[in-house]
Amino acid sequence: MGRVNAHTPHGKIHFKITALAAVTTALALSASSGGTATAQSTGSGLAPSASAHYPRNGARGIGDPYFPHMGNGGYDALHYHVVLDYRRNRSASAVVTMTARATQDLSGLSLDFRGPKIKEVEVDDRRATFQRRGQDLLITPAVALRRGQVFTVRVRYAGGPGSRTDKSLGTYGWIRTRDGVVTLSQPDGTPAWMPVNDHPLDKATYTFRVTVPKGLTVIANGRPSKPVHRAKTSTYTWSEPSPMASYLALVAIGKFKVTRSEADGIPVITAVDPRYRRHAARLHRSTKKALAWLSKTFGPYPFTTAGGVIDDPKLKYALETQSRPVYAGITPRMNFIVHEMAHQWFGNSVSLKRWQDIWLNEGLASYAEWLWREQHRGKSAEQIFRSYYKQPASSAIFSPPPGRPGRNKLFGDSVYIRGAMTVHALRKKVGDRTFFRILRAWTTQYRHGNAGTADFIALAEKESGKQLDQLFKVWLYSKGKPKKW
Repeated sequence: MGRVNAHTPHGKIHFKITALAAVTTALALSASSGGTATAQSTGSGLAPSASAHYPRNGARGIGDPYFPHMGNGGYDALHYHVVLDYRRNRSASAVVTMTARATQDLSGLSLDFRGPKIKEVEVDDRRATFQRRGQDLLITPAVALRRGQVFTVRVRYAGGPGSRTDKSLGTYGWIRTRDGVVTLSQPDGTPAWMPVNDHPLDKATYTFRVTVPKGLTVIANGRPSKPVHRAKTSTYTWSEPSPMASYLALVAIGKFKVTRSEADGIPVITAVDPRYRRHAARLHRSTKKALAWLSKTFGPYPFTTAGGVIDDPKLKYALETQSRPVYAGITPRMNFIVHEMAHQWFGNSVSLKRWQDIWLNEGLASYAEWLWREQHRGKSAEQIFRSYYKQPASSAIFSPPPGRPGRNKLFGDSVYIRGAMTVHALRKKVGDRTFFRILRAWTTQYRHGNAGTADFIALAEKESGKQLDQLFKVWLYSKGKPKKW
């Protein structure tokens, strides 16, 4: 992700783009519970299962230490079908249907949802009891679900979705723009506008069918179908067939100049708010250029479409929404586009296991910028590394350690810059041939999956034949400025 300067709260991509980060140790995830009560709604009671094991409620929380409330246990989400009716008064009515597979016998399950008032919840087309506690939507189906059973949960709701503002993370979620909205949801903003199992460990495919007042356009992830235009409304359908982490879900509604073409058989779709119309051709051209170079450097592009969106919220950061990054209130230079497009490999296809591993996303995407500059008549990665290393030990680029940044520094300078320096230290240790083999093996072995720091270290050691514990310990976890590695 990106930001305009080192002092804006979101910290995802810097305008003077900071660099990439390295690796963290893998953590076995255990379920946690939490939440304060406020109940809403009704339904029928639970019929007990005839299973040899008593069904039980799925865990509230997937076990992430930085965000214990995020995610839910007991099932694996497979697909979300989002039907959204957006009105000019900025309100919306929606029906979200999740298809999932039970991973245990379930008497109840939960979704993450802080959005508008719920009208009805159904499980397998039968009305279900539900309660809202904090950000948790607790659901009791009419009939218990058996382990291995594929089932659907349908949630109907209406009202005004909102955004989140956090002193460390900034403003994110359902963001109003001059002529519509855009969703920018890293790390936990998606439940503000749709019910979801909100953690990268449970990726799913998505379909968005969005109806808007005539004259507005909808941009989302994946491939579009032909829009349906009526007298007063238009309906747009977009489908993302590759597994996607919930924070990467994109719905952008507004007036856009849309440009379409192909690059090596991949459809490229870019959309630009009218205020940025003069940048439309450059965004499209630069996106295709970045796509070609990144594919050559890190391996085949992992998704079926590519592109980008420039919209007008005054947030001044970019987010790597899957297949189609959003540049919010900025006109992106080539290094920003390279960074956000690099995330399609590092973060979107290979997704983190826990948020502490964020350096794997931001560090590798930042280092992609260094490589771009090195290979396009700019400074070499070694020169960039040395310029940062000259900074005093008290500099924010060295603290906290990127492998253990803490929730409040999740998108801090050290995650980007010291993270990228970690990657460069690895490159110097193993040599260019092995280094690039490691990165391509990473994007291949964990394509469309999840991986953590321990996985990265293990793969680097396997590919290089070297013991790298000391290097990663110093660069990812030691306090202050690394000295010997």
